[in-house]
Amino acid sequence: MSLLSIQNVVKRYQQHTALSGVSLEVPQGKIFGLLGPNGAGKTSLIRIINQITMPDEGQILLQGKPLKAEDVHRIGYLPEERGLYKKMKIGEQALYLARLKGLSRAEANKRIKIWFEKFELQPWWNKKVEELSKGMQQKVQFICAVLHEPELIILDEPFSGFDPINAEMLKQEILGMKNRGATIIFSTHRMESVEELCDHVALIDKSKVVLNGATRDIKKQFSTNTFRLGFDGILPTLPAGFDLISERAGHDWQEARIQLNNGSSNELLLQLLPHLKIHAFEEEVPSFNEIFIRTVKNAQA
Repeated sequence: MSLLSIQNVVKRYQQHTALSGVSLEVPQGKIFGLLGPNGAGKTSLIRIINQITMPDEGQILLQGKPLKAEDVHRIGYLPEERGLYKKMKIGEQALYLARLKGLSRAEANKRIKIWFEKFELQPWWNKKVEELSKGMQQKVQFICAVLHEPELIILDEPFSGFDPINAEMLKQEILGMKNRGATIIFSTHRMESVEELCDHVALIDKSKVVLNGATRDIKKQFSTNTFRLGFDGILPTLPAGFDLISERAGHDWQEARIQLNNGSSNELLLQLLPHLKIHAFEEEVPSFNEIFIRTVKNAQA
């Protein structure tokens, strides 16, 4: 079931087409990776979802109904370009933004205190934004985006400015929100984060969707059917359907790369086990970084 349905959306800026007939389904309760090179159209789409701008053609449905101005209260948005008021104290700022999202003063204060304690911001309550490090500003911005517990959360480069410890903490918070039922659109250039977090991804390039699907299905689509074998012994001649790509001495044992053309991995193991002591056997699965680069290059060819 889709929480958000993007249907044939077109967005033009004078002579430039930022989005050209973009259609996507964002599954409810999942983390949806929105990927693409700089200038591909991701930010234009995010702004339309947030109703900062409107599409020239097409429509967006939220739970099957056209997106309306009042639906902004159901959305939390962490923009790539941070929008905090630098001269304002962070506690006052969080309270102000929470009130804009419809929370009462009492409920807003209660939630802010919980989040500030969790992110170790309580001692900084009366500090101005400009007095904080980039990472601490990012924490405040994230809290302000999710404080009203929105159904749809849009995170644009959420790990920017974070060290590995705080990045891991934020990752766990994102997974926790997903487990509590939130739908998350996650835009990033960090492909390792896509590997770790996303259930579904869409890749936009030059205003068009060039890749779209469940993460596991895309991995399978780009599979090379190449396996890495670690072993002791002498590698026998491989039967028909299997090709030896390379063989070399590794640190602890021999290593080989084998291409499966017609046979299965189980058949290969049955052929090898009587002859070798096998230490490792795994498929070479392309990373999302490799998939991203290959897809964009193919789309631009």
